[in-house]
Amino acid sequence: MDGRIEARDVDWHAQPWTAEDIGAMATMLTPELDAGGLFLGSEADGRLAAVAVLGNRPLGPDADLLQLVLLHVSQPHRRSGLAGRLLDAISKHARERGARGLYISATQSESAVGFYLGRGATLAAEPDPNLLAKEPEDIHLIERFE
Repeated sequence: MDGRIEARDVDWHAQPWTAEDIGAMATMLTPELDAGGLFLGSEADGRLAAVAVLGNRPLGPDADLLQLVLLHVSQPHRRSGLAGRLLDAISKHARERGARGLYISATQSESAVGFYLGRGATLAAEPDPNLLAKEPEDIHLIERFE
């Protein structure tokens, strides 16, 4: 990592989640939630439209960050402000837990990275080694609270 974000033209499209994907996601999230993490969801038209998960393990050189474990908005509800509202709620809970910011491993899409950068997130100077090993293709960001 050379400390910069570089845009590249790629053909990147996420496929709809399968039942197997959802099971794997539940398996991955259960330990986070059992350890005191927080799950927030938003419903539209009687269906789950978006989810956000806040971890509870301190991260960063000063152990003052909490991880945004997951933020997902289903395709029909993107660009509706839902992601921002969920992230605002997650940030509020993180502050209440004493965090001074969020550690974010963003999918390497222009929309995802642009969303976080637009909120003031910056490239993590020192990515968390465990999360970097787990998600080496993600863009590791820090969003500090004011």
